[in-house]
This record gives sequence, C-alpha cells and structure tokens, in this order.
Amino acid sequence: MSDPSDGCADPRTAVTEAEVEALVRGICFKTGPPRRLGVEVEWLVHELRDPRLPVSPERLEAVYAALRIVPLRSALTVEPGGQLELSSPPAASLMECVGTVSADLDAVRAVLRRDGLAIVGLGHDPWHTPRRFLRAPRYDAMEACLDRTGSAGRAMMCTSASVQVCLDAGYEEPGPLGHVRRWWLAHQLGAVLVAAFANSPIAGGRPTGWLSTRQLRWAQIGTGRAGGPVLDADPRGAWARHVLDSPVMCVRRDDGPWDVPEGLTFREWTRSPRPPTRDDLDYHATTLFPPVRPRGHLELRMIDAQPGDDGWMVPLAVAAALFDDPEAAETAYRAVKPLAERAHGMPAPHNPLWRDAARVGLADPELREVAAVCFAAALRALPRLGATTEVVDAVGAYRDRHVARGRCPADDSLDELRAAARGAHPLPQRTHGKDTPS
Repeated sequence: MSDPSDGCADPRTAVTEAEVEALVRGICFKTGPPRRLGVEVEWLVHELRDPRLPVSPERLEAVYAALRIVPLRSALTVEPGGQLELSSPPAASLMECVGTVSADLDAVRAVLRRDGLAIVGLGHDPWHTPRRFLRAPRYDAMEACLDRTGSAGRAMMCTSASVQVCLDAGYEEPGPLGHVRRWWLAHQLGAVLVAAFANSPIAGGRPTGWLSTRQLRWAQIGTGRAGGPVLDADPRGAWARHVLDSPVMCVRRDDGPWDVPEGLTFREWTRSPRPPTRDDLDYHATTLFPPVRPRGHLELRMIDAQPGDDGWMVPLAVAAALFDDPEAAETAYRAVKPLAERAHGMPAPHNPLWRDAARVGLADPELREVAAVCFAAALRALPRLGATTEVVDAVGAYRDRHVARGRCPADDSLDELRAAARGAHPLPQRTHGKDTPS
C-alpha cells in the first residue's frame, strides 16, 4: 500500500525535534475501521532449467524492461539483488487482493517463461552469494552503512525475499480491533508467523542452523536499523522516539555520492547547525526496517517468501483473519499473551522469543500450540471475511501439512537436502512452482 501523506508542511523546510515528533505521531497510525488490505510479494528470479545457475545482469535487465510494459494493477519493482516484487493496491477485501495479485503474477510468469526464467518463493537464496544488480545512490549508501555491522546487510539486500502483509492500523478506541491492541498483537503474533512460515534454512548450499535465515540476517543487522521500539500503551509516542533515536543511514546530495554518517541519530541531526527537512524525515523513515512498520497502516515484514505459485496466499489469509475478524483477533490475543513473557520486555526481533521462532520454528512446543490455536481461529474466520473455498482449503492444507505436525516449509527443504546428500535423488524443485520442469 502506498505511503501515507498528510499534505502538510513544506518538505524543503527544516524541522525541529518537536516538529519531528508531532509529524511522526500524526502520520504513522491512521486510525479507523479496518477496511483495506494489501500484500507485497518478493521473489528470487532463477533459470527455469536449473535454479542453481546464476542469471546474468543483462538477462535480468532485458526481462525487467519487458515487464515494465506489461499492464499490471500491482506496482512492480526490483530489489537491489534483482529480486522481483509486486505490491498490490489497497484492496477492500481479502479476495480482491488475492485476485489482483494472482492475475498479475500470471502475467509476470508468462513473460519470464518466454525468456527461460522463473520466480521462486524462498526467504533466502540457498545457492548464490549476494550480488548487487541495482546501482543507485540509495543502495550504495545502504551497502556502505550496513557493511559496518558485517555481511548480513548485503544478504538482506540481495538474497532475501518475503511476503509482507499490510493492514489498517485499526480503531482509535480500545478493543480487539483498536490500534493499540493491533500494534501489540503484531509484535507477539509476529513471532508465531516467523515460526509457522519459516522457509530459508539454507545458504551457500548448506544448512545455517536456522529455519528462517532471512530473519537471522535481519537480527544481525542490529537494533537501530532493523529493530522495533519498546512496546507500551502509546504506539505513536514509542514509534516517534524510535524514529528520532535511530541512526541516519545517509544524507542525500545532488552532486556526488551520498554521505553515510556514523553514529548520527536523527534527533542529533535536528540539533545540528544544518538540520534536516521534512523530506529528509520522510526519507529517513524508509531506511528503518523493523519487523512491524507503521506507515499509516501496519506493514508486517517478518514472513519468509513461500513455496509454490500460490503459497503467498496462506500467510496473507491467516494474517487478515487474525487481525480483521474480531472473534479471531480476540482468540489470537489470548493465545499469544503468554508468549510475551519470553520476550523479556525486549523489542522484536532482538529478543529470545523471536530468536527461538527463527531458529527452531514450530519445533518449539509453545509456538506450535499457539500456532495451532491461531490457524484454527483463522479457518473459522475466513468464511466470514468472504474467502473462497480455494483459499480456505489452502490454509487448511497448510495447517494439516505443517502446523499440526510442528513443521514449516524449511523442514521440507532440509529433508530434501538430506535426501540429495544420500544420493536418493537430485535436488528437487518443489518450491519452484508450475514453471519448473520435474
């Protein structure tokens, strides 16, 4: 869903610390009845004949040029490593969102197939090392900034993919659909979504020891860039403080490379002789990557990309049901409350609960139990949200195959890797969808 804007304040005018706090408070949570839904689906692009073969930058550029003239309702963008992303327009219902993105993905796959390429739903590239495809000042500055904390930043930029669900912030008033409850629920239920949909256990052809290596990479980037705020009863104030106290990734320049300051928070920048502008504030917010990002609506960023052509529908449907159906939202809230103690008051994803979710998934008994309760609630709620039998059946099949057995797609990938190592069969291509030959 698009960035919110209140249309106030000249973006070129310098802002004070107090003005920043007021602006962030005013735009980060747009409250009201939950009516709209969106999804952003990221994919790794690979050779149709063998996903382990790298795709040359020239071929990627050619196929993306062809895709840019395809009429799509979703916004098509390219990530720094060449990953493809489709971002749906805000939809009035779950099925409207599913229909739009499904049609767009069909069109995208047809263009890729003609060039011998396909897309795969994996949270982290299991074969290739990070390689930048896009060259732009933003990504040059991001790479320079993230390199200070190790190699995780490059992996996040170039070898990761996700399903991001966008939900309205909720009512101003308290209750199951109130914005305070939904903000808290997103951070506790987020760990359950990490565990249930973990799909990135391999990097460089070897198991990493984590079922969601993608989530591990985000945690390794650090709290300032990829962490959330401390949760309290005032989400607006907590997020405003987080924005002010987070490090500035870059200071843009019209001429030459962008500056990449070290250790400068946005709050400190507002107190400097050359303070930032409203436009700088808006840009700074786009350089923060917490697991839940308030952009007027709530952006859930913790879910790995999913296997199969339609695997992305399942986390979208589950999240929509657990947040937008009042009965399911209340059930999910009660189910996850005991999990909050395991966070020890530490922000996500840098707390024990989120680390356990990313490392062992639903092998954790408590996460498995909560996931089972939440999937059951989602299945009861989906018909009330107008979900078709196809979508309900897909969620039910996922529950039976994975959640009920304490498994996630990452476990399937590890089983396949072990079988291949024993020489039982070549590396299977289960996750590559209909376009991949058997």
